[in-house]
Amino acid sequence: MVFSSVSFLFYFLPIFLVLYGVLPWRNAVLLIASLIFYSWGEPQNLPLLLICIAANYGFGIWIGHAQTKPTTVSLSHLAARLPFIVAIGFNLGALLYYKYFNFALSNWYSLQRWINPDAVAEISEPVTLPLGISFFTFHAISYLVDVYRKKTKAERSFTALFTYIIMFPQLVAGPIVRFATVARQLHHRRWSWWRAEMGARFFCLGLAQKILIANPVALIADRLFALPSDELSPSLAWLAAFSYSLQIYFDFAGYSLMAIGLGLICGFSFPRNFNLPYIAQSITEFWRRWHMSLSRWFRDYVYIPLGGNRHGKARTLFNLFLVFVLCGLWHGANWTFVAWGVLHGSFLVVERLGWGEVLAKLPRVLRHTYTLIVVLLAWVLFRANDFSQAANIIKAMFAYSEVHLALPVMAYVSNTLILSIVFAIFFASGWSSRVATKARQIGPISALILDRVWMIVLLLACGISLASGAYNPFIYFRF
Repeated sequence: MVFSSVSFLFYFLPIFLVLYGVLPWRNAVLLIASLIFYSWGEPQNLPLLLICIAANYGFGIWIGHAQTKPTTVSLSHLAARLPFIVAIGFNLGALLYYKYFNFALSNWYSLQRWINPDAVAEISEPVTLPLGISFFTFHAISYLVDVYRKKTKAERSFTALFTYIIMFPQLVAGPIVRFATVARQLHHRRWSWWRAEMGARFFCLGLAQKILIANPVALIADRLFALPSDELSPSLAWLAAFSYSLQIYFDFAGYSLMAIGLGLICGFSFPRNFNLPYIAQSITEFWRRWHMSLSRWFRDYVYIPLGGNRHGKARTLFNLFLVFVLCGLWHGANWTFVAWGVLHGSFLVVERLGWGEVLAKLPRVLRHTYTLIVVLLAWVLFRANDFSQAANIIKAMFAYSEVHLALPVMAYVSNTLILSIVFAIFFASGWSSRVATKARQIGPISALILDRVWMIVLLLACGISLASGAYNPFIYFRF
């Protein structure tokens, strides 16, 4: 079930909010609603999710018990580490099997065919990727690591841990919420009309970004990426990359904003996930603004355990590069995702080696242009089905491909697309925040009226778009 779907907005969400507000057992209501939410899309994978939750509850208790149980000196270190190793191995094993088994087997068969062209081996029964496994395993791992590091206590309430992992606002696409962030709220959270109002506002803004910006630009991005190389002119190739960059940002940022809003309505405080990444002046700054909960996760649970910046410059750069290779692989089982991670990791390393200092002395417009070009090229790799498609797009962007049948760029541009791009620039540049600040200066009552009118207009526009049966995918369901 997608937040921007009719079934969620007009059936699931209203019923949930009524029951959540009326009944006193809020964790139980949230838990049951989350089970229904997950089962709606993938009932066949619900047992796997339940097994993972039950296992991680037991692992947390085991890790906490092992750290406090008296042992002999010779066995103390091993006794404390064994449950942690088993627990992390279980979660990573599940993630590797369901997400990367097909990828590994496909590459093995490709190697066989390269060695022996007559080999016809192929995957007969591919493993199905469970919905949200990348996110709920990362939630579980962060919980177990924090228990092991004694940053949080092992949760004794099965219902509380169950609710933390399965709560539907952040189940399938984040943001990645640390257990310590919501541990107290799982037991005692304060509900207020102010929090509910703010949550509703965030949800409306996120819904508008998803439906009114991401969906229209997704149509043009899909059409242009599907074009053969002889129909791709430079203007079309740049429009393809630009459209996808807007699609993935507003698709994911919009979904995250909806999740944060739903969390506020339910009494939870989820971390901010995006902070205007397209105004960044370097790739380093871009990653301080893009998918911030994932960046923090990799920093705290991969980069720092690898040694961080504590073992010299060469080791620091290697750790940084490796983290981004893994980040690319986390996004999907395809070599194009690995290449995307390698590209970002390489630019981060180069900026650490001195390019960042040179960049800081350049005019702002040049820094911004450099960052956007690198990000756009990387998004082409991220979006492409394979390297051949990515190469066709990139060659066309720089006029290195032969074009015979290309239509003029205006053949793909509609009034809806133009309006979506205008709104995209308005939100991605930070102008929306400046306008809101100016609006508040005209007086609290007038600002409140303007804000309510603005929300109503956005909701009406979203409703009209949904009623028309407009294209409504969600990118991160793939990951």
